[in-house]
Amino acid sequence: MNSAAENLCLSLLSNCRTLRNLKQIHAFVYKSGLETDPLISAKILLISAVQISDAIDYARRLFIHNPNPDVFMYNTLIRGESESDSPNNSVSSFARMLRESYSPPDSFSFAFALKAAANLRCLKTGFQLHCQAMVRGLDTHLFVGTTLVSMYGECGFVVFARKVFDEMNEPNVVAWNAIITAYFRGNDLSGADRLFGLIPCRDLTTWNVMLAGHTKAGDLERAKGLFLRMPSRDDVSWSTMIVGFARNGYFDEALRVFRELVGSGNRSNEVSLTGVLSACAQAGAFEFGKILHAFIEKMGFAWISSVNNALLDTYSKCGNVLMARLVFERMPGKKSIVSWTSMIAGLAMQGYGEEAIKLFHKMEESGTRPDEITFISILYACSHAGLLERGHEIFSKMTGIYNIEPTIEHYGCMVDLYGRAG
Repeated sequence: MNSAAENLCLSLLSNCRTLRNLKQIHAFVYKSGLETDPLISAKILLISAVQISDAIDYARRLFIHNPNPDVFMYNTLIRGESESDSPNNSVSSFARMLRESYSPPDSFSFAFALKAAANLRCLKTGFQLHCQAMVRGLDTHLFVGTTLVSMYGECGFVVFARKVFDEMNEPNVVAWNAIITAYFRGNDLSGADRLFGLIPCRDLTTWNVMLAGHTKAGDLERAKGLFLRMPSRDDVSWSTMIVGFARNGYFDEALRVFRELVGSGNRSNEVSLTGVLSACAQAGAFEFGKILHAFIEKMGFAWISSVNNALLDTYSKCGNVLMARLVFERMPGKKSIVSWTSMIAGLAMQGYGEEAIKLFHKMEESGTRPDEITFISILYACSHAGLLERGHEIFSKMTGIYNIEPTIEHYGCMVDLYGRAG
């Protein structure tokens, strides 16, 4: 064993943040003859499955090529897939573990698979996993029990969630937070409040769960009272209140809390900014959006892609295409598909069909591949501008060149286009 090479690989992996870097390190691992090292293999799988957001496919390929994956490796893949855009793959990996692995699933295996069922909102899968856990005597594990509470809550079965919770021997604060969240999911605000009063030990997450539940339900007075009583606050607390006020149309209150956040010395974050900008976009609050834009420029958030996209969307939906275009043109680095699509949609909504088509072609020239949502926006632009030939050409390109299967939204745009053309 080349310990110097192994230590170097582990050091490189500890600082790995992108899939590109991971592939480079992985190539070095092969070159160093360490591809069978169990510690390095497990670390590479963990990073690709869990720590890098766009690397789950790479993690899956790594796993498939491992002849004898152990419980840790199965759990890592199941966990990563449960948090991905396709959590159904996590359930499939768990089923494969039951069929093929020499090592039986443990409490972590069940917890990660249950999280996938929760993300899928699939009660049938969650119930089957619950039965499997009971057969193996793992349903009494605190981690599994807490995840069961969350799963039943996400699926809308608060009664089942409460039954699991009541059968716990000594639920910790995480379990309490899970059952309170389940009550909010079931729109039982008074039940959530009662549990909040019973909880023996609250943490910051408990308070934030209460804030989120009441703001989403529109009970802003209760949320405000909780916010004032909080022993401490973090970014989530501030963001929840700002976004809660803004989404419910109380923009003066949202701005007041935002200014209080700035004045408190706490730094606002990406979530608070994108959330409140999204609320401005939905409500058409142009003036509030301008105030936030100035703050974004002043505090150095203008380089963050998600903030720029939210700002662009706000100006577009408020009808100010000029400002939206300015934000778009000043975006640093390579523009994402979200940025291109947001700008095309903004032009389409305001009736600038020809401009939207020009921007669409410019996007293609940049090497950015349009997706289903991009085509909905550009077909909408063609429809509302009466550009029949352009719309037909773009629809043909969508299916013929980009191999995108049309959805009902795409067909709806085409029907509208032909209808307007007579």
